[in-house]
Amino acid sequence: MVGLALYVIGLLGLATYNLQQALSTIEDRVQIAVYLRDDTRQSEIDLAQAELGEIPEVRAVRFISKREALELAREELPEFSALFSDLEVNPLPQSLEVELIPGERSQEVVERISAAALRYPFVEDARYGREWVDRLFALRRIGAATTFAMGSAFAVVAALIIGTALRIAIFARREEIYVMRLVGATNGFIRRPFLLEGALSGLLGGGLAWLMTWATYRGVYAFLFQLAWIPPTWIFAGLASGAFFGAIASALAEIFDFRPLAIIDALGLRNPIFTPTAAYGHFGREPQCVDAPDGGKMWLFGWERTDREDDLRSALGL
Repeated sequence: MVGLALYVIGLLGLATYNLQQALSTIEDRVQIAVYLRDDTRQSEIDLAQAELGEIPEVRAVRFISKREALELAREELPEFSALFSDLEVNPLPQSLEVELIPGERSQEVVERISAAALRYPFVEDARYGREWVDRLFALRRIGAATTFAMGSAFAVVAALIIGTALRIAIFARREEIYVMRLVGATNGFIRRPFLLEGALSGLLGGGLAWLMTWATYRGVYAFLFQLAWIPPTWIFAGLASGAFFGAIASALAEIFDFRPLAIIDALGLRNPIFTPTAAYGHFGREPQCVDAPDGGKMWLFGWERTDREDDLRSALGL
């Protein structure tokens, strides 16, 4: 189960990496076309070309005359070559083609350079496919947010699985732990094997997830479409994260009981608190222990309690 949860994270990483690669390829094609009036003097063109070329994010500024623009149109649109040949007057404008440095094609940079070009009185328009650029960066943000949210969810699932398994192991070895305490074993000495076991479970689960992700990648690459394999640094980070989550889950399993009934009892979810939560919401509130209707005690906003922090630090040896 741990390997399966981490396998889903691996698939998300593979999909995210290929999405980023595809978006980067599209982003590399982003250029700014600055269209000039027909009566623009050569000195004005040279001035704009030089000043735009001094902007740090600009790699090069190329002047395209009306004749060059017509030739490019004929090459890119061969189906309209006959129409271009019949033209008596060239309708295409002269322009400056602004090429940006890779990695400097953000929406803010493109808009700023376009605004700088529009300040010249002889510039008619500056276009860069604004709609497509907006969609490009919106898609990148959505992809990153989705991957983070789903990856975090499955990481929590993996940690809960490891924690539950180790809690069962602790229960099965309770007599051994009791004997160790009788002979003077410290808490750190008793915890250490379980922390190592959790880290090893996470590491093995990460390795299994890597193998399954690799098999999926080869299958998609061979039978569906080409994909790029994730960088080695991502793989090492994934394995290290698996071991880290395993160790954390081991510490959590010792302190917290993740069984549904235990969670309900720990957070006091059996006691409805409609009035206190009716204003200012459920989160970011100060936990309070008050009298319950049955005469006992109950917690308001028990999920905000941090009174187990010292226990968690001790379990991790911090």
